[in-house]
Amino acid sequence: LLWMAMNGFKNNAQIFGDPFALPISWSWVNYVDAWNRGVRSYLTVSILVTVASALCTVLISAWTAYGLTRTKMPGKPLIVGFVLGGLMLSPTVAVIPLVKMMQALGLYNTYWALIVLYTAFRIPFSTFLIRAYMLDLPRDVDEAAVIDGATEGQIFRKITLPLCRPIIVSCIILHVLFAWNEYLFAMIFSGAVGMQTLPVGLTSIMAKHGTNYGVVFAAMTI
Repeated sequence: LLWMAMNGFKNNAQIFGDPFALPISWSWVNYVDAWNRGVRSYLTVSILVTVASALCTVLISAWTAYGLTRTKMPGKPLIVGFVLGGLMLSPTVAVIPLVKMMQALGLYNTYWALIVLYTAFRIPFSTFLIRAYMLDLPRDVDEAAVIDGATEGQIFRKITLPLCRPIIVSCIILHVLFAWNEYLFAMIFSGAVGMQTLPVGLTSIMAKHGTNYGVVFAAMTI
């Protein structure tokens, strides 16, 4: 990381001449150029998509796990099998029908396409983790809340969610790592200018002829 940041202060001649030497001059030109060439918008889109999809995934997964563990829902084994079956679905196989679906819904080349897809493909995994955690929670607290007149929503919001804070934080971290670095869906569903996430946007900074690697290193550092 330090080597990458230092090369952001060099030009191509210095990078290829001695890539491990210190910069001759500590000029911020490459960093300003990278910021103005789209890193600012790429960063904004990535943060928006990652935060929105993380919140949607965790809330839906926690509510699903609550229903599968703390309520008298009929056919729980079938529903659990259906939810966990999503873990076996390869995102790559579903690309072509998903493109047609997003185009039909008018979501293609929008933030919502990535938010919906990231949420859908991460719900099975997050539900699996939260459900496993909820199975070990004591039911005495739920029963006491019912006696006090609490509704299912109040039990979920005020009792179960606070008790599940460790696994929820873990799911958020795992989802952020996935959504922030995901490339395939981001390249296909947000290829329009101004809609690109960081992984896709960084590749567009590199040109086929005459790439300024100092700017590329600066963009990756940012």
